[in-house]
Amino acid sequence: MNRRVVITGAGVVSSLGIGVDEFWSQCLKGKSAVAGVPENWPYYAELHSRLWAPLPDIDPESLGVARAERLQLDPVTMLALGAAREAIGRAGFALASAGERSRNFILSGADSTRTGVFFGTGLGGAISFLQNHTHHLLRKPRAALVAYADRHGASEDRAALNGIIAQMTHGTRFNPFEVSMVMPNAPSAAIGIKYNLTGPNQTYCVACASGTVAVGNAFRAIRDGRVDVAISGGCEYFADEHGHIFRSFDVSGTLVRDYADPQTANRPFDEKRSGFLLSQGGAAALVLEELEHAQHRGATIMAELIGFAETFDAHSMMSLASGGRQIERMIHAALADADMSPGDIDYINAHGTGTRNNDETEAQVIDRVFGKSVRVNSTKSLLGHTIGASGAFETLVTALTLRDGMTHICKNLDIPLLDLNFVRNTDRFNPQVGLSQSFAFGGHNAAVVLRRFS
Repeated sequence: MNRRVVITGAGVVSSLGIGVDEFWSQCLKGKSAVAGVPENWPYYAELHSRLWAPLPDIDPESLGVARAERLQLDPVTMLALGAAREAIGRAGFALASAGERSRNFILSGADSTRTGVFFGTGLGGAISFLQNHTHHLLRKPRAALVAYADRHGASEDRAALNGIIAQMTHGTRFNPFEVSMVMPNAPSAAIGIKYNLTGPNQTYCVACASGTVAVGNAFRAIRDGRVDVAISGGCEYFADEHGHIFRSFDVSGTLVRDYADPQTANRPFDEKRSGFLLSQGGAAALVLEELEHAQHRGATIMAELIGFAETFDAHSMMSLASGGRQIERMIHAALADADMSPGDIDYINAHGTGTRNNDETEAQVIDRVFGKSVRVNSTKSLLGHTIGASGAFETLVTALTLRDGMTHICKNLDIPLLDLNFVRNTDRFNPQVGLSQSFAFGGHNAAVVLRRFS
């Protein structure tokens, strides 16, 4: 008999704030973070889009990352640690020191051998790779140019030379920890090390579906009896100093382009959508737990996970297959796994990126499978696209929606591309079952099904 799996804790670091309460409050108010990209980025490339969703200023200490650890961790790993720390605390686990002078902990009330980490990321520690590569590439040429300017720069040329030198920025050193910083498995490994968790420790790197696949596999591990507790979620970070990662999305034609007002540029499922708003990054973590284990601890239960499925398009690296046949197959498989039918679903947290083809295909599939009554929204309309973290954020929003009986609007939706029941107001309703779905570059499709716990 399958064991029941519940969510007992959550943690967030996002463009809408740090902490679940702040994040959810901003969502319900329909807030979003939209700003221009860093001023120096257009120097290096002609950008078609110049908007993104920036993170607030974050002190690593507030994420539980000590100064010595910062030198050895990529920002994406720090975000994951911060989200996991909050999730573990909200789940009600007490922390005991792992030893004198240790910065690590042991979870009281959990068997470390039966507690796993299942985390997703799209690019992992790409920032550390780029920063160290820039140092490797530019340190000597920049020093040579400075020396040349000092010896030969005429007064009228010196200002121009200084401008070029100023743009040849690079880190102060080549970090000896680069290999461990750039590894995609570093966030999940860091969480396991921080909390002495010796159960399975797995990383899922499937682009925009990474967070959903991580949560789904954590769910299966608990349901099947392999672990009792799992720390799961997704993380991403894209703020390299020269805007290289942003440019890679920009040249692919996926980012928002047509906007008179930056605040209305991000518009999933709207006829005037032009692409997605890239987020600087973020992390969302969930504590998943076997029901009796959670009840024995007296944990507060947010929602129950009841189904998961994934499929693959086998079509294109960059676009959904026309018609969404594999998406539809994935949805039916997730519903079957949950022992549910389409009519049982009250709410869908859609992938909803704001790109032309993706939104059209997704809307058509929702219409075919669920019809026009199920409520639909896109968390990316507020948060921007956090790529590998997005599915974890959207699973959390689905859980909060079921818990509270209300959800956020689908922002900037003026002319819906299809006549679906998109969420336009934050009025209360009575959802019992929700579905969160993700699609990814490469052709990966995944969904989790959640039920209100009572």
